[in-house]
Amino acid sequence: MKDLLRTADLSADDLVMLLKLATGFQDEPGSAHELLAGRIVPMYFAKPSTRTRLSTAAAVARLGGVPVTVGPDELQLRRGETIADTARVVGSYAAAIVIRTFADTDVEELAAAAPIPVVNALTDGHHPLQAVADLLTVREHFGELHGHRIAYVGDGGNNVARSLMEAAAVAGMEMAIAAPDGYLPQEEALASARAEAERRGGSIVVTHDPAAAASGASVVYTDVWLSMGDSEDERARRRSVFAAYRVDQDLMNGAGEDAVFMHCLPAHRGEEVTAAVIDGGRSLAFRQAANRLPATQAVLYALLTDQLEGRR
Repeated sequence: MKDLLRTADLSADDLVMLLKLATGFQDEPGSAHELLAGRIVPMYFAKPSTRTRLSTAAAVARLGGVPVTVGPDELQLRRGETIADTARVVGSYAAAIVIRTFADTDVEELAAAAPIPVVNALTDGHHPLQAVADLLTVREHFGELHGHRIAYVGDGGNNVARSLMEAAAVAGMEMAIAAPDGYLPQEEALASARAEAERRGGSIVVTHDPAAAASGASVVYTDVWLSMGDSEDERARRRSVFAAYRVDQDLMNGAGEDAVFMHCLPAHRGEEVTAAVIDGGRSLAFRQAANRLPATQAVLYALLTDQLEGRR
């Protein structure tokens, strides 16, 4: 497995290994500091980023490399050079490529042409680095993944929900997604995740009822309702559609007694979550953010040392 483009590409053994590596990097951040000595890792960001940009830069540095951040206006792509040509050229200079962009097809084309590992740092369809950090956070808090239920409340069709669903399935966890009509997981992705979860002793369920999803959950998870570039009309419509999907104290109280709250950030307090929940004692949102660093370090290390087998 040369690249990490989506969570569903990971085998169960891959996921276990990544979480073990990440835990090791939490304890000894510089333990593989010679891996990228004298090498660069270009990080292409077509979208704004805080956690992904900085955690990836730190991960590359901890592995001994030099992160080089570039945007759309800094490469020749805007002048007509193809993605494939760019991949071949960059592959002759760098150890790996990290890309955060819009279309999944662009990342797939880049990976197909690049002779070096490509890491999807977020597309419209997937966010695998976030999902690895999420499960690292759950395991860190509860000690294990199997037997725990994640309740995802909000836009069940977005990239974070999909990657988390795929990761939960590979881990054999239970996941309940509460979303309104029009914002449910894609049928093909849902069917695949359900089959994988059932094969590993877990389950994926979908409901319109946030309280039903949260009942008995170990984790209540949400993401922003509004996306960059939404029109004012779309923003108003989403606020109306998702009003019943806000994570508040009542919803948390309906979850398991020891349930925690998670959010991939950035957060809009008063919209998808109340300030009392995200800033309260049951919130792991900022631990999640911190875990983006060892999770990304683990992914890069595993790819660069050719340790991921991929789903067979």
